[in-house]
Amino acid sequence: MSDWRVPLSVLDYGVEEAEAAQRVIGHRWLSMGPEVLAFEREFATLQSSKHAFAVSNATAALHLAMHTVGIGPGDEVIQPAINFVASANMTLLAGATPVFADICSLDEPTIDPQHVAQLITPRTKAIVPMHYGGNLARMSELLEICKRHGLVMIEDSCHAVGASYHDGQGRTPHGTMAGSIGDIGTFSFYANKNLACGEGGMLVTDRDDLATRIQMLRSHGMTRSSWERHGRAGSYDIALPGFNYRLDELHAAIGRAQLVKLLDGNARRRQLLARYRDGLAGAERWTMVFAGQVEHSAGHLMVVVADCSETRSAGIEALRAIGVQTSMHYPSILEFSGYRERFTAHLEITRQFARRAITLPLHPNLSVEHVDEIVHTLRAVQ
Repeated sequence: MSDWRVPLSVLDYGVEEAEAAQRVIGHRWLSMGPEVLAFEREFATLQSSKHAFAVSNATAALHLAMHTVGIGPGDEVIQPAINFVASANMTLLAGATPVFADICSLDEPTIDPQHVAQLITPRTKAIVPMHYGGNLARMSELLEICKRHGLVMIEDSCHAVGASYHDGQGRTPHGTMAGSIGDIGTFSFYANKNLACGEGGMLVTDRDDLATRIQMLRSHGMTRSSWERHGRAGSYDIALPGFNYRLDELHAAIGRAQLVKLLDGNARRRQLLARYRDGLAGAERWTMVFAGQVEHSAGHLMVVVADCSETRSAGIEALRAIGVQTSMHYPSILEFSGYRERFTAHLEITRQFARRAITLPLHPNLSVEHVDEIVHTLRAVQ
């Protein structure tokens, strides 16, 4: 249990998750089996996607996605530097080069399509937009870039499960789910996500050719899974060298229980975001990210940007003093020791965001009284 009076995130767990785990124990099948298959089917229905594949975590999902579309040595992959490092790591481990684009603005910290267009070279293979905090990137513009240059799009939807895309210009159908817009979408079910299993991830795609490769690559390149072979005579073939990125039955069963709660939980998160937005309206020192897009957000993160790094530090200290936990999503990847000497891109908006942003508590069980207290504390910072 957290020692914070108001923790950043709290699991929305109950008897449903306990019963799901007990169901698996009672069936005595722990590896990828009927729970995983049901989880994939139910997730595909949510996404309106033809194919969904459960995997061990979202990093595995990103790795599989890149391997599936043939990203390798000599290729460049354009992506934001405001993200968890997994996407950049997987690009490097695929043998390709991450090319970092700036974000749109301090209050819209998703990848800037105009900068993306400037970074394209003959070596560019893919674009990996990240839907920050549950708020979708400018997908219509990014899709047009991909179409114009023949690029693959891999959506990093780890923050955006259950969110749909709304484009006021009508260039992408309203209601298209995050992760189901590009060629492949990747999701995370890490312990702090809207759909939390502790570990686990998912890939979705409408492309049959990619689905066939993902299915085999996920499990050693096998043409048939252990569950498919269970109780039947017969063998299997290894069609290509693959990985062991399977999800187990316990995590899948818990994921199914969480999936039932997802949309209601996201709706509650949006209510709390609206409360934050109204409370911070007109604040001189603080800007809420995506304040005008609350109605379409998955509500994964609540982030404010201070007018300077000193204000940010003062806000963190003031909240800590009353027992409110905060965090930062994310440090710029370009500032990590393993990246800053290899990549010299100058991304000024990214740099400012990383120095001035604070992640505030947001989860379905957060009270409006705590939201009001947090807002009052920030507004009092001098």
